[in-house]
Amino acid sequence: MSSSCSVENQNPNSSSPLNWSNLWLKKKKKALDHVVFSTIRRRSLYKKPPPTPKSPQRQPDNVTEQIHNNEEALVSHSPQSVDDDFISLLSDETLLQILSRLPEEYQRKSTSLVSKSWLNLQGRLIRSVKVFDWSFLASGRMFLRFPNLIDVDLLHASVVSSTKSLGLSFGHEFGPFCVDSDVFLSEKNHTLLPVHEVDFGLKALASVYPNLQRLVVVNCSEIGLLNVAEGCQTMQELVLHGCHDQVLRGIAAFRNLQILKLIGSVDGLYCSLVSDIGLTILAQGCKRLVKLELRGCEGSYDGIRAIGQCCHMLEELTFCDHRMDDGWLSALSYCENLKILRLVSCKRIDQSPGLDEHLGHCRMLERLHLERCQLKEKQSLRALFLVCQTVRELVIKNCWGLKDGMFLNANLCRRLKLVSLEGCLRLTTQGLESVLVSLKELESLRVISCNNIKEDEVSPVLSALFTSLKNLKWTPNNTSLLSTSLSGSGMRKRGGKFFKKLQILNT
Repeated sequence: MSSSCSVENQNPNSSSPLNWSNLWLKKKKKALDHVVFSTIRRRSLYKKPPPTPKSPQRQPDNVTEQIHNNEEALVSHSPQSVDDDFISLLSDETLLQILSRLPEEYQRKSTSLVSKSWLNLQGRLIRSVKVFDWSFLASGRMFLRFPNLIDVDLLHASVVSSTKSLGLSFGHEFGPFCVDSDVFLSEKNHTLLPVHEVDFGLKALASVYPNLQRLVVVNCSEIGLLNVAEGCQTMQELVLHGCHDQVLRGIAAFRNLQILKLIGSVDGLYCSLVSDIGLTILAQGCKRLVKLELRGCEGSYDGIRAIGQCCHMLEELTFCDHRMDDGWLSALSYCENLKILRLVSCKRIDQSPGLDEHLGHCRMLERLHLERCQLKEKQSLRALFLVCQTVRELVIKNCWGLKDGMFLNANLCRRLKLVSLEGCLRLTTQGLESVLVSLKELESLRVISCNNIKEDEVSPVLSALFTSLKNLKWTPNNTSLLSTSLSGSGMRKRGGKFFKKLQILNT
């Protein structure tokens, strides 16, 4: 006898936990809708209409008017009164506990329409705000509307546009721990708020939100950051645009900071100098950093070495569009606990890395991520693989200039378990095979949109390697015959037969 596992098809009289939970959820949603609708209706009934002069009664002219009069009579003779509004008897603390357990769509929409008191309660539940109008902060309205914020983003509000169309583009570009707001602005139409206005806003922000944990700000001074560091002792994440060495003195006051993102220069908006001086100040002040991102920052071996020697808890380091001097790569070996290294949108890596014996390596490194980088120099890429020779995961995505000869240097990373290649247009099947056959611990492979990798060029050796993988995603081009994802499909058993048939068809 077959039985269905669907909740909808079960007997409603059954006592199973799954059926009761389903009924409870349906009743809960119906009850919430009833509470909100009833409260709005009652409050509308409490309002006494203005007195109107008495007029002689007359018979209704049509059926529609008669129905309207009957509805008015029903409302006027309704037995409901203020005493029936049991919701108003609840304290604010109790209502907050109830509202905090509602789904997000109820918290932000339906509940805020009941009354002004419910609107204020809903504002007390909001924890994260992205400000688009600086006057909302400067006037103090933000503090009254949202008194319990722990996450404030001031980037959009700090950009002043001289045109009606703001013309901004903010978006998630590099992943969860990278800069999550990119700005593409024109110098003629957009300017930044003056430093003194930003500092004044930061001072007010720190005085109202002592529990602030995350802040995104642009064009502030050392004094503004010192006020935030003094007033917000629990600050954990800071995203600072347009910073320079002098501003970094204020960052050093954040003793409990764990995530820091510095954007020194953005073409077309601002150009600030972050050198070894600022990196050294940062390293000596923020010793509890776990994740650090440097975008458009200058510096050299000395600055990266200072970070490695002082920030012993650093696990994730990202360089985006870096302007580092030659020789900085060898300083990564001082980051003893580094687990993830990312290079994003870098025009170069290190043109003069030095001798191999002086490079060292990151012993705890597990993941190397290269995205939208220009890999034009073979010596530079080889030095990077030497420093990262202990990695278990290698991700190369949309990098320009990666040829077979350069990719061959990945053989230095003997412990690789995952290789992910996407958008490597110049890499061929032979170049891929020359690296994969030397990786004895390889378990997962992803090849996506690499048009020069041809399925009809897959050798028996590479085919046998595919059969031993635990996870394989093979879509080098749109004409790929292999399924887009074979994870969990018994690849070890069935892959060999597939590639044997593929070879027969190709011959």
